[in-house]
Amino acid sequence: MLERLPDFESEYEELLIRISDPSAANDQRSFAELSRRFKTLEAIVMTGRALKAAYDDYEVAKHMVADASDQSDREVAKSEADNAQRDIERLEGEFGELLVPQDPNDGRNVIVSIRGAEGGEEANIFARDLLDMYLRWAESRKWKVEKLGETESERGGIVEATLLVSGNDAWRRLKHEGGPHRVQRVPVTESQGRVHTSSSVVTVLPEAQEVEVEIDPSDLKIDVYHSSGPGGQSVNTTDSAVRITHLPSGIVVAMQDERSQLQNRAKAMQVLRSRLLAQEQEKLSQEMSLTRKAQVGSGGRSEKIRTYNYKDNRVTDHRIGLTLYKLDKILLGDLDELSDALLADERATQLTDPEDKGQK
Repeated sequence: MLERLPDFESEYEELLIRISDPSAANDQRSFAELSRRFKTLEAIVMTGRALKAAYDDYEVAKHMVADASDQSDREVAKSEADNAQRDIERLEGEFGELLVPQDPNDGRNVIVSIRGAEGGEEANIFARDLLDMYLRWAESRKWKVEKLGETESERGGIVEATLLVSGNDAWRRLKHEGGPHRVQRVPVTESQGRVHTSSSVVTVLPEAQEVEVEIDPSDLKIDVYHSSGPGGQSVNTTDSAVRITHLPSGIVVAMQDERSQLQNRAKAMQVLRSRLLAQEQEKLSQEMSLTRKAQVGSGGRSEKIRTYNYKDNRVTDHRIGLTLYKLDKILLGDLDELSDALLADERATQLTDPEDKGQK
């Protein structure tokens, strides 16, 4: 298991020299990539060295058991051997996890957008339910959340909401939430008690830093207008809302939550950079492109990653065929069981498919 450790140690020492050079920080994009790789290698090397030490301790303890002159010494040596064996089992698991190809976006902040899709106002109300679910999940996992934008619908739902989520494992877990979510329930808009099927779409993107995405100001069309609320009524008498169109890609981002035009513009640029980063990553990897298309889809009810059935208190994730009868708890933010199963499926795919690089 440790046969590759010398190669990792050699690369680690080389990167340590490179990032210690003051001139390395001149190219911020390159330096950020070097730092991420160094952090990954550091974890691999330190865990590998600890595992090697545990193997050595176990061998020494085995010899001590064999050479012990009395029962008391033999029991002490056996205890040390047992402790070393437990360390080996734990460290082998940790080392194996570290050797699984890492998603290049691990550790990044995450931009999550939620919007109603098919089903009219019921889809918007369900989008609100999903937003509340993710906010509760984030609170339970101690992720930091900043609301970048939210457009309410007429009956308390949301047309669209955008969040910035920060946390060590936020991307690792939230990336599996991207795609169409289907709900089956009796809507508040239904007068005859019939079950309807509606859908909302969740889009998950890694946050991009300014140094990673270069945007030519001449490629931007920026419009300002009055902020509006449900039904289109004006909620601000100044032109504080901002709509930015990136002409080469056709990407449009609008923000209106802040009273300051400058603040709305900054948030819109933040989302735009992340969408452009995702687009750039898609071009570099056909797999990511297919994943992204599957994530967004058309938002149709037949295109779904997960179904929420209120009558049976049931949630089904169609990608891994997992059904849980705890919809009430999941809507309160208890998504860990679902998330753990998706992570286990991702790891199993990575271990069996060498072409999978963690960008599932």
